[in-house]
Amino acid sequence: MAPLRVTIVGSGNWGSAIARIVGATTKQNPGDFDTIVKMWVFEEMVDGRKLSEIINETHENVKYLPGKILPENVVAVPDLVESCREANILIFVVPHQFVARICSQLKDNLKAEGGVQAVSLIKGVSVRKEGGLKLISEEITDALNIPCYALMGANLAPEVASDNFCEATIGCNDKKDGPILKKLFHTPNFRISVVDDGHTVELCGALKNIVACAAGFSDGLGYGDNTKAAIIRLGLMEMTKFVEHYYPGSNLQTFFESCGVADLITTCYGGRNRRVCEAFVKSGKPLAEVEKELLNGQSAQGPLTAEEVYLMMEKSDGLHEKFPLFTAVHRICSGALQPKDLIDCLRDHPEHMGDF
Repeated sequence: MAPLRVTIVGSGNWGSAIARIVGATTKQNPGDFDTIVKMWVFEEMVDGRKLSEIINETHENVKYLPGKILPENVVAVPDLVESCREANILIFVVPHQFVARICSQLKDNLKAEGGVQAVSLIKGVSVRKEGGLKLISEEITDALNIPCYALMGANLAPEVASDNFCEATIGCNDKKDGPILKKLFHTPNFRISVVDDGHTVELCGALKNIVACAAGFSDGLGYGDNTKAAIIRLGLMEMTKFVEHYYPGSNLQTFFESCGVADLITTCYGGRNRRVCEAFVKSGKPLAEVEKELLNGQSAQGPLTAEEVYLMMEKSDGLHEKFPLFTAVHRICSGALQPKDLIDCLRDHPEHMGDF
């Protein structure tokens, strides 16, 4: 079988961090992978030069991951279709609101011999037109008619790019694809576990950003670690119940993988969603303005995910009451509640109201 060709769809800080890993593993396994890794770059000008040209000349994404050198076999390509046309493995790592538009451009343009599969590193969900939950992997599969798996974990991009030891989880429901995906991402400092509970892996990655927003509000209000610990615990309980509501029979053990509790803790202490929401409280500025000031053109996914989850819950009577933390985060982000009201929303949480 010919070596598999890999394309990274996206080049923000997380896309560039994963490019460092995939660039290295493909070189180390030339029998399995083509050693040239294409990375689609949304073209923009940086100091009067095209970002794709800077990356290919200096092997550095100076806007989104400055100071970290990309392997020379990672090639920036500004044309989306050209970057993906011959790829066997597409690694999606873009804000989730852009997935539909990207897939519409790729539809009928994937021509790789030996078939195509995708891996989503995107932490978000979408809403089906008829109502209900739709995973990003499902959106990609439906749009492109290819299998799509998910990689999630406690992975802050700057730490991954610095080769700090960390873990990630791949949710892959097809056992034949798991080993090659593990080989593509597994390194001495980026340790991969593969599980067959893909929907739980992916939902953990999306929902923890909502909890991180609550943690950021708490930090902005000046509360300490006790309060944040309570928010993390209540958030984890809402995550497990939300997954079970939409995907009955999920494996509880998956929540103890890197994609679950580890990612939740990391994001609630160090992620961009926490940081943006803390600054939102402290500054009193609109959330969109704070995001623009802090994230250098990137986006915090928590507020958007909270809105989509809220819209899903609206279609089921009484569901908001079962998820007061998720509901409060959306209402604060949308301006319906003040951040100071967060704790009042949690005082009578269902987790506190059970009988002995």
